[in-house]
Amino acid sequence: MYQNHHEVWDKVLAILKDEVHPNTLLTWFKPIQPIKLDDKALTIQVPNQFSYEWIEQQYGAMMSRALSQVMGNGFKLAYSIRMEAPLPADLIPPTPTKSPLPVASTHADNLNVRYCFDSYVEGECNKFAKAAALAVAKSPGTTTFNPLVVYGGVGLGKTHLIQAIGNYAKEHNQSIRVLYVDSERFTADFINSIQKNKTTEFSGLYRNVDILMIDDIQFFGNKERTQDEFFHTFNALHQKGKQIILSSDRPPKELQGMEERLKSRFQWGLVVDIQAPDLETRQAILQKKAEESSIDLPPEIFHFIATHITSNIRELEGAMIRLLAFASLNGIDITLEVAKKVLRDVCISKTKAISIEYIQKVTAQHFSFPDDLLRSKTRKKEIAQARQICMYLCKSLTDSSLKTIGLHFGGRDHSTVIHAINCTEELMETDGKYRENVEAIKNQIEISQL
Repeated sequence: MYQNHHEVWDKVLAILKDEVHPNTLLTWFKPIQPIKLDDKALTIQVPNQFSYEWIEQQYGAMMSRALSQVMGNGFKLAYSIRMEAPLPADLIPPTPTKSPLPVASTHADNLNVRYCFDSYVEGECNKFAKAAALAVAKSPGTTTFNPLVVYGGVGLGKTHLIQAIGNYAKEHNQSIRVLYVDSERFTADFINSIQKNKTTEFSGLYRNVDILMIDDIQFFGNKERTQDEFFHTFNALHQKGKQIILSSDRPPKELQGMEERLKSRFQWGLVVDIQAPDLETRQAILQKKAEESSIDLPPEIFHFIATHITSNIRELEGAMIRLLAFASLNGIDITLEVAKKVLRDVCISKTKAISIEYIQKVTAQHFSFPDDLLRSKTRKKEIAQARQICMYLCKSLTDSSLKTIGLHFGGRDHSTVIHAINCTEELMETDGKYRENVEAIKNQIEISQL
C-alpha cells in the first residue's frame, strides 16, 4: 500500500495518461496538487472553482476509477480549492457562503501565491506601475509611495500587481504582517463588527498590519460610515509608517461619492495607472499563460487572439482557457482554424464602427503629415504610398464600396482604389518592413476603437 500522497497521485496520473489527450493532461491535471492521504481518501487541490467544476464534471468518474485501481475499491477522491477570493479554501463539497468571516478571528493574508512579479507580464502599458510596485515591495512603508494607488480599467492586472507586492514582501521577510481585502470585504467586516459589538476586534484586525491592501476602493463611494472608519484606519497605519496600497478603476480625484478628506489622503503618496495592453503585450501575456500550462502553441494562435481581443487581460485569459478546454474535451490539436471556430463569438469584428475618415486620420498621423494630403492631388512618393496604404485599410476595415472609398480620396474612381489595394498587397508580400508598417497602422486603428 502506498503511504505518500504524491506517490498515489503519480500512479493515478500514469493511468490517466493513457486515457486522455496530452493537451487535457497538461491543461487540467498538471496544475492539480495532492495535499493529503488518509485511510479513506486522497485529497487533491485544484486552482479555482471553475477548474473544480470542470474536472469533476468531465473527468471525475475517470479519476475515481483510476484511484480505485491504485488504492482499491471504496477509496474516495476529495477536493480542495486554492481560492483566489479572500475566503480560505475548504474541502469540496461545502456550499460557498457570502457572509463575512468573524472579524476577531485569526486571519490569513488572503494572497494568491500565483500573483507574483515573475508572472506579471511587463509592457509599456504597465511599466511604470510595476516599477513603483516593486519599489514598495522592497521597502514597504519607508518610501514616499505611501499610499500607493494603482488605477485602471477592469481586468488590466491591478489585483495581480498589488498582491505581488504582498507576496514579495512576505518572501523576503517572513515576519511581516500583510492583509489583502477588497472594499466589499472591508465593508462587510465593518458592518459585522457593529452588529456583534466587536468594533475593537475590527480595529485590531485592520490596524495591526505592516501592509494593508484594499482592492476597488471606488465601491466605498456613498458609504459614509465605511469611509469614516477607513479614514481612521488609514490615519492609524500611516502615522505608524505602515504601507497602504489601494486600487481603483479611476484616479482618486475622480472617485464619485468619496469624501474630500479621503481623496486628499489617497494622493499623499504615488498614483499610477495601468493602461490597456498593446498588441505585443497581449501576445506576451498569452505566451506566458501557455508556458505556465506547458502548452506549445503556434505563434499565429497568439497573434489571432491578441488581435481580436483587445479590451482586457481577463478576456484574453478566458479565451485561452476556452480554447484549451475545447481542444482537450474533443481530443484535438489546436490550430488557427480551430481557434477561429471556437472563438468566433468572442472575436467580434469592429470594422463597422470604423469610418474612412478615422482611418485617414490615423494613417496621416503615422506618417506625420495632415490628413488632407491624402485627399489632395499631390503625387509625391511618400504621400502616394501612404494614400495607397490608407485605401487598402479602408477596404479591409470597412464595408464601404470601392466607389465610396474613391470619393473620400478626392473623388478618385474605383480603378484607382483597386490599383492601390493591389500595390499594397504585393509590397506586403515582398517587403517585410513595409508589411510591418501597414500592420502597425491597422493595429493602432483597431485598438483605438475600444
